[in-house]
Amino acid sequence: MDISHIREFLHCDTPVSWLDFALEHVDTLLIDHAKCEKKAASMALSLMFKYSERENLQIKMAQLAREEVLHFEQVYEKIRERKIEYTILSPSRYANCLRKMVRAHEPDKLVDLCIIGAIIEARSCERFASLAPLLESKGENDLAKYYRYLLKSESRHYEDYLALAAEYAGYDIQARVEEFLKVEAELICEPDELFRFHSGIPTSETVI
Repeated sequence: MDISHIREFLHCDTPVSWLDFALEHVDTLLIDHAKCEKKAASMALSLMFKYSERENLQIKMAQLAREEVLHFEQVYEKIRERKIEYTILSPSRYANCLRKMVRAHEPDKLVDLCIIGAIIEARSCERFASLAPLLESKGENDLAKYYRYLLKSESRHYEDYLALAAEYAGYDIQARVEEFLKVEAELICEPDELFRFHSGIPTSETVI
């Protein structure tokens, strides 16, 4: 699947050093991937409950939540097949740093949450696409195939979130999107103390 529009949207590609580290720590990658799917479903449901008067949001988030739960089931099954212990991982700084930028008043709060949702889905899509050929080269054909399978839904989730942000803003959101993307690129390209699905560059000090 062509994700050039995703790469054009994001301010940077995933650094090669993160990809190399991920290939050496697939177990941790899968555990955190599963956790991300649950968090994505939880976010969609949270928005549905908080903004029940937003008709288009109800429809889009219901679909997204169903898909994310299905993705969790699929990733969890891969964890079980590999006999990986499904442990609790501490969260990376990624989502929390983005959420610190969310404005307190409405509808700007909803707009910001949707922008964050769009960026997270876009980054996930970019990482799946970047990882797939590398996993294949390491003989991880099943996981590579699965990550390619996820591209279509992740791309649609990104588009849905961005469309909702624009719909509920009532103004041109591009400048606000750029503010978030600038911070997101810094989080992706700076050294990180933890290795997670959305973490930054691993170093000799990085903990898995």
